[in-house]
Amino acid sequence: MTREERSQEKHKDIIEEQKKENIRNIVKRILKITIFIAITTTVFFFYTTYVSTTMISIREYRIINKKIPDSFIGTKIMHFSDLHYGSTMTQDNLNDINKKINERKPDIIVFTGDLIYKDYKMKTKDTEILTNKLKELNATLGKYAILGDEDSNNENIISIFNQANFTILRNENELIYKSDNNPILLVGISSLINNEQDIEKGYSYFNEESHNPNIFTIALVHEPDSADDMINSYNTDLILSGHSHNGNIRIPIINYTPFKKNGAKKYDQNYYKINDSKLYISSGLGTNNKSGIRLFCRPSMNFYRLSNK
Repeated sequence: MTREERSQEKHKDIIEEQKKENIRNIVKRILKITIFIAITTTVFFFYTTYVSTTMISIREYRIINKKIPDSFIGTKIMHFSDLHYGSTMTQDNLNDINKKINERKPDIIVFTGDLIYKDYKMKTKDTEILTNKLKELNATLGKYAILGDEDSNNENIISIFNQANFTILRNENELIYKSDNNPILLVGISSLINNEQDIEKGYSYFNEESHNPNIFTIALVHEPDSADDMINSYNTDLILSGHSHNGNIRIPIINYTPFKKNGAKKYDQNYYKINDSKLYISSGLGTNNKSGIRLFCRPSMNFYRLSNK
């Protein structure tokens, strides 16, 4: 073999080795990318399913309105919604919820719909647990609930609320008194999605001859998109709602959710001021999607303090 032939052979070997090295490098990169994606996916799944769904926060608000009677100054209202028991909410979560509510010593507790996850098969033990935990909640002026689109016509849910000493408002209203004869009005409106909503019946107080047109009015409604019809028809100072879960998944900075539910297409975030009325939407506690995840949208409860100055 001549020198030139040996040189060509060596050059071929070098090129072949370079090809093999390039292939090894490509395989290493693919392997690193695959491992990174696997780890990222695992962390994402674990966080959105087991961490983000159970880190319950409390959003606190001060409600100032001149129509609030002096006797109600400092009154505390705890608002929770969309428990969806059997989704990401378990008995341990209920213990945490009860602790967070009772340690704030609320005067009024309100629940704005969807107590049990629609696909969860309740057992007798589950019913007992849920009833007992709701019964343990303490409120000096009363506990009230409305039924969500997943609650309606569910006699088990109605029985749970009744046994837990909650008053269910189904297109009904109730005057709440504190220490004098100047009450506030609580209105409960039924589900829009289930065609059970009757706003006129819910606000029947204002059709009574002896009604006070300037009474401070709090309304409970499951689907927040009902707010416009309520505000346009009757005096409503404060609307408390749920259903939207604030989207379950929100995109930071622009505060946008790509997943909007029927009944919460217009109003899905946590707060809106509509004319002279305020609308607060709970992000809910459980999840109502098959993926059972939350991202940048922690489960929460709302805590309000009333004042007139």
